Amino acid sequence: MTTPQILSLCVLGAMMALFLWGKLRYDLVAMLALLAALALGVVKPADAFKGFSDDIVIIVGSALVLSGAVQRSGVIERAMLFLQHHVTRVRSQLLLLAASVGFASALVKNIGALAMMMPVAIQMAKRSNTNAAVFLMPMSFASLLGGLVTLIGTSPNIIVSRVREEMIGTPFHMFDYAPVGLGLTLVGLVFLRFGYRLLPRDRRAPLTAGEALEGQDFVTEAAIPANSVAIGETVAAFRKRHDGEVAVTAILRDGERRKGTHNARLHEGDVLILQGAPDDLDRAIAHDGLLLEGQHRDAATAAGGESGVIEAVISADSPLVGRTAGRLGLHEQFGVNLIAVSRQGTRLDKRLGEIRLRAGDVIVLQGAFDLLFERLAEFRCLPLAERTIRLGSARKTVLPLAILALAMAATATGLVPVAIAFFGAAALVMVTGALPVREAYAHIEWPILIMLGALIPVSDSLHQTGVTDIAGTWLGHVAATLPPWGAVALVLAAAMAVTPFLNNAATVLVMAPIAASFATNLHYRPDAFLMATAVGAGCDFLTPIGHQCNTLVMGAGGYRFGDYARLGAPLSLLVLLVGTPLILWVWPVR
Repeated sequence: MTTPQILSLCVLGAMMALFLWGKLRYDLVAMLALLAALALGVVKPADAFKGFSDDIVIIVGSALVLSGAVQRSGVIERAMLFLQHHVTRVRSQLLLLAASVGFASALVKNIGALAMMMPVAIQMAKRSNTNAAVFLMPMSFASLLGGLVTLIGTSPNIIVSRVREEMIGTPFHMFDYAPVGLGLTLVGLVFLRFGYRLLPRDRRAPLTAGEALEGQDFVTEAAIPANSVAIGETVAAFRKRHDGEVAVTAILRDGERRKGTHNARLHEGDVLILQGAPDDLDRAIAHDGLLLEGQHRDAATAAGGESGVIEAVISADSPLVGRTAGRLGLHEQFGVNLIAVSRQGTRLDKRLGEIRLRAGDVIVLQGAFDLLFERLAEFRCLPLAERTIRLGSARKTVLPLAILALAMAATATGLVPVAIAFFGAAALVMVTGALPVREAYAHIEWPILIMLGALIPVSDSLHQTGVTDIAGTWLGHVAATLPPWGAVALVLAAAMAVTPFLNNAATVLVMAPIAASFATNLHYRPDAFLMATAVGAGCDFLTPIGHQCNTLVMGAGGYRFGDYARLGAPLSLLVLLVGTPLILWVWPVR
């Protein structure tokens, strides 16, 4: 071996050791690897930052923005809430949740699809008197399988497509992954429906501050406009239709206050005093087309800047204590709207402007973001960062899906390159207001993009110094006596073995060039081996650290490290046994 090859391997070995050590963030490890490669001369200074201009960084970042826009629209969440009324058995609920997450992951980033459905799963578990741990890990695994279906489902697919383009001049297209990905997703869903029994039933997530707040009811005020589905309903029917989660505590009609009795009927123009959890209130108001208090006033236009909502606690020395919003003139004098109030242990039935505020009350204010933080400081209120709240934030339901469909159609037909299509779509959801700019930047996982930009030149150095050719030759000797299915299975198993300990994008950056060289040495077409690398890197079912989806459900499900292997080991074996012949059937090696 030459000196550059030895140095490249040293950088790779040190990088993998730091990943396994886990004390440093993966993006920081990637940056250190790039600096080490520069210092040792295996990466030229002119090539140091070419990774940040690579299409993959643009595609991944844009896909995260689009995922956030679809998540914010609430379309998938509302569809699930409708379906859950007709599905009552635990196994059927698990299959519904896992399938929804799996197929949604083909269209949006799998971490985004899982984040959308976790609150629904937890709510479904509570209503079924079931431990949420039964649902959450299978949903995480389903999101990983669903991400295998399309080019944008997961980062490894995008990276593998780039490697194929470098090798033969043609990348994998949007739905080239679908035959293998769909097959594995369907088989995985069947396994999860029955295999969930391998999970321990005694896992309970500790109660966090954010979860404690989510049990707190808010009071808000909304008017019934013409054509609302609530017109003509009784209060009892209204509450039943919203699963008993939203109560009508009072009705204001023609200037008179009426109690929200069960038999009272709702009329056009009524102003309802509603009580419930923020998400339940948000769904009820959006579904019934109600006009939230303050919605007719454009606080953002009055004050300038991007509009949004913020949740805060009134401190003991706040000037709001003992005063009502109506007396304060929050909109007229301060340019913000009070849209909800929560008081622990108290049922509020007054209009928002008439509630006398107390220390410890949680309030939701709407207005321009810059002005909101200024007003909170002025009011001496403490903003809550434990959770996001959507009540009062404008949402466009169909538009994000239409933009995403347009981008996918443009790439699938070859009219526009993937990077340009998704970059344009991401810009479009921000310009149209489907996702505010502030939220768009919050949805981008910057550590992932930094890691990709830093590791691309490091990964390229392995190819340029000839390390990938040596590794491919070595693997070729190992598999020389193996049939084609054995060679593909070897690559798939190697990728699956590495990805639990590395970020899946890092795994594919290292493994894809080696797999391609391996195929060349065996005189095989590279497609099956690249596909095996993508599948293996996308299927981390053994640990909570290899993929963010697994990490996301660990705390909420109360899982321990070893719980993942109990369900993940047999699923990994199933992917290996089913995935190998499926890959060879779709992508023959000769």
